[in-house]
Amino acid sequence: MLKLVIVVFLSVNLFSKDFLELYRTQGINAVEKELEKSLRDVNSWKKYLENKNVDYGFYETKEYVIVAQKNNKEMSVFAKNGDDFKKISKDNMIIGEKAGDKYLEGDKKTPEGSYDLVQKRTGLDQFYGPLALVTSYPNNFDQSLNKKGHGIWIHGMPLNGDRENYTQGCLALNNEKLKELEKNIDYKKTVLITSGDEFKKAKKEDIALILSSIYKWKDAWKTSNINEYLSFYSKDFKRADRSDFNTFANQKKQIFAKNENKIINLYNMDISPYPNSLGKKIYRAVMDEEYYSPSVKFVGKKELFLEVANNKVQILTED
Repeated sequence: MLKLVIVVFLSVNLFSKDFLELYRTQGINAVEKELEKSLRDVNSWKKYLENKNVDYGFYETKEYVIVAQKNNKEMSVFAKNGDDFKKISKDNMIIGEKAGDKYLEGDKKTPEGSYDLVQKRTGLDQFYGPLALVTSYPNNFDQSLNKKGHGIWIHGMPLNGDRENYTQGCLALNNEKLKELEKNIDYKKTVLITSGDEFKKAKKEDIALILSSIYKWKDAWKTSNINEYLSFYSKDFKRADRSDFNTFANQKKQIFAKNENKIINLYNMDISPYPNSLGKKIYRAVMDEEYYSPSVKFVGKKELFLEVANNKVQILTED
């Protein structure tokens, strides 16, 4: 949190002497309130992002982005390079036999979205080549849509013999290219973005709106402002267990009615564009969360799937 506060401190439209005067006359709490206000201000974030490349997302922990375009069967790998991205490879790949987004077990389709690489596997059947990088499909958003299937990997080609020019849904590379990929990235710090059509780059105005909205949402959460808090959720909201908005809202109303004092910190944010077959502009945001109240203590990850439409951010799925 401190890192983010300092970053925004340098980007807000206040001069340091204003903060000095505020601190001198009203104390550190007044400065903190002003900084929190800046975190909720979309223009502060626009200024902060002004000279940053967010084409492939906004990342505070991830260092590599793999963009796999299904339409032309190309996989490009980008490494963060300061405030920019550097392309480090571009290779052909083979994908699922059938076109379209994955919804069913065994439908032979490659899923579309944004995924983590969660495991490196070796010692596999020779059919999969020298190694495989396991993706996080199905993620929470996939599950909220009742998508089925599992075991979506980035893997290689058979060590002995040929194979057909398609997979059951995985992404497959030439074995030497796969080994280069694994060598060039840290899979634990990598995001995989799979797009059915030509990849649509993220927009700075979307990222700024998302960041400011997350802090407005956090403020409503912290102050138990239930109406403001629920206004950030889409009426199409569903959890991974497919429980709907009304169920979620009723649960939150009971919790907020306690009006407990809360400490909520959100930091280490990674925001990636989320290609999808729904015709929506969606982003995936993952962050570290610290939550403390008299009844609950939680330290872990928070994941939000967000729709941006009509200059507004709505939460579609949360974990």
